[in-house]
Amino acid sequence: MQPTHVLHRFVRRLVLAAAALAAGLGTLPAQAARIKEVASVQGVRSNSLVGYGLVVGLDGTGDQTTQTPFTSQSLQAMLQQLGVTVPAGTNMQLRNVAAVMVTATLPPFAQPGQAIDISVASLGNAKSLRGGTLIATPLRGADGQIYALAQGNLVVGGAGASAGGSKVQVNHLSAGRVPGGGQVERAVPTPLAQGDSLQLDLNASDFNTAREVARSINTRFGAGTAMAQDGRVVKVKMPVAPDERVAFLADMENLPLELATPAAKIVVNARTGSIVLNQAVTLGPCAVAHGNLSVTISSTPVISQPNALGAGETVVAQKTDISLKQDAGSLIQLPAGTQLTDVVKALNSLGATPGDLLAILQALKAAGALNAELEVI
Repeated sequence: MQPTHVLHRFVRRLVLAAAALAAGLGTLPAQAARIKEVASVQGVRSNSLVGYGLVVGLDGTGDQTTQTPFTSQSLQAMLQQLGVTVPAGTNMQLRNVAAVMVTATLPPFAQPGQAIDISVASLGNAKSLRGGTLIATPLRGADGQIYALAQGNLVVGGAGASAGGSKVQVNHLSAGRVPGGGQVERAVPTPLAQGDSLQLDLNASDFNTAREVARSINTRFGAGTAMAQDGRVVKVKMPVAPDERVAFLADMENLPLELATPAAKIVVNARTGSIVLNQAVTLGPCAVAHGNLSVTISSTPVISQPNALGAGETVVAQKTDISLKQDAGSLIQLPAGTQLTDVVKALNSLGATPGDLLAILQALKAAGALNAELEVI
């Protein structure tokens, strides 16, 4: 066989392999999400709990009761409940007690006896909660009912020391956590076992997503099982038996969805200068010129004194110098960007700071060259 024939056969095989690879890539499924990632079952949610308590056992770093009288009042009330009577008018100068707010999150389906994590934060002027112990504190929900009790030793992720007017501190010392320090006392009823249907609430209002959720459920469980009511709510029919409902939800929340491309959006944090663009942002052809304008104002005090034998007074005046400087900004042409990488390269070519980019993006949006929603937070 001639070498030329071998080369032609090799090239033909290479072309066929490339065609097969392109065909395989063309049949790859689009990036999909699951129902559990875009929606939640109405009524199946966590609940916030809050309480007021005392932390004891501090090494002289507690509240100064002269400035936080509620700490001593709370301590006296607690001692009275324990059968200890404090004489009236007693000035309790205790530095090892701190008044705190106790917060926790009650997860869905939590049952009495289960443990939950607790967060504790100082209310007064305590220097540190390190080494303290939280006394039994009832945690209440929005309805005023007690749903959990909190108690335990605090874990504070910080350290500090002070002496001779100097102070060194690492992290925050006036807040901590009690892992597993809360015990659930009352369960929150959920509407999961009530009625013959449930409601799925989408995380974001989108008609296409609502339609895809209903379509995926109906394809798996039969027509008429789910119905999209609007861009946020999908009604789903449920089995009657509780175990069948659990199995139904387990299968339903893992159904795949083919979501449409999200709306083009740019989020700008004006406080930190952070700018985030999603993949749908595109840029039309435009030209941008950006220059820096700086104004400098300097004041110099000028003292005017009278003669030694004069009757005048010394007067202090201000001599003010104002200078204005504007750097030259060249006109830069930005090509049309159909992909996020093209938009990033075009914006980077301006050489502007994040603060300047905010003004440039707003101007591009006003000129109609930026195909995206601009949100400033």
